[in-house]
Amino acid sequence: MDFHFTEYQATVESAVIALADRHRAVPVHQASFHLYGDALDEEIAASGFHQVLQDVELGTVTAVGVIMEIAKVPASVEIMASTLIRPTFCPDVPRPLALIDRPDRPVRFLPHAKSALLLDGDKVSLIELGAGDVTPVESLFAYPYGTLSKSALARAKPIKADANELRRLWQVGMAAEICGALDAALALTTDYVTQRHQFGKALGSFQAVQHRLAEVAVSSHAMKWLIYRAAFSGSAEQAALACAYAQDAARQACYDLHQFSGANGLTLEYSLHFWTYRMKALLSELGGAGSQGLRAADLAWGTA
Repeated sequence: MDFHFTEYQATVESAVIALADRHRAVPVHQASFHLYGDALDEEIAASGFHQVLQDVELGTVTAVGVIMEIAKVPASVEIMASTLIRPTFCPDVPRPLALIDRPDRPVRFLPHAKSALLLDGDKVSLIELGAGDVTPVESLFAYPYGTLSKSALARAKPIKADANELRRLWQVGMAAEICGALDAALALTTDYVTQRHQFGKALGSFQAVQHRLAEVAVSSHAMKWLIYRAAFSGSAEQAALACAYAQDAARQACYDLHQFSGANGLTLEYSLHFWTYRMKALLSELGGAGSQGLRAADLAWGTA
């Protein structure tokens, strides 16, 4: 795949990286399962990055690049739905926007959401949220989670929307979230094994560690190009493949990165979990890697 950003896209990418850089620091002695980036969310909205999809010169490829970069920040923020889904299906509804595929389960970002989209088979419904509609749920998965009340679910209004297109964008966006989180987690771990010494040598100097970190890096690069290909092509099959690969690769990567971090990887004071436990949360979204693989197969054979 011969892929290069245009000058315009590269300028936007640089601006997003600069914005993200201002929010990369983790508060000292921060011991929590997740951080929510209120200040980051406000700056993203004020900078207009939620609207990149609507610019014909930027489009979906730039939008997933924005999502990847913001996913590298330790604080989680609702970026994917507002950047990919909202402009396409419900541009006028208030955000943050939560995406729901299983209303019987806790949903990420629901405690902060002002609107929600429900994907149910080939139907899409919109729920405008108000006081009392959401009950926050304690979770170790590095996202704010909440459950939806039955009364809010009963108010869901069907909208004219292509459910397959919503699923495609969701898959591409979720894969981009995983990829950004993986890049940040890999960078943190690489720095750790460079600084940490055992037997008089840096951990990163041992060949076994180098090989396994290299495998994670290869997975990250492969994931990124699968995501960009899916974003550029607009193919539902490519979106399913990119998401399946991202969800599958993240499982082993999380295990390896925590193992290389030793006892630090088991503490809340060490920031690795802000990314790895987001990836763990995303392993089962939209049915998990198995569901994405089956969908890709169905699309390839024309049975979807």
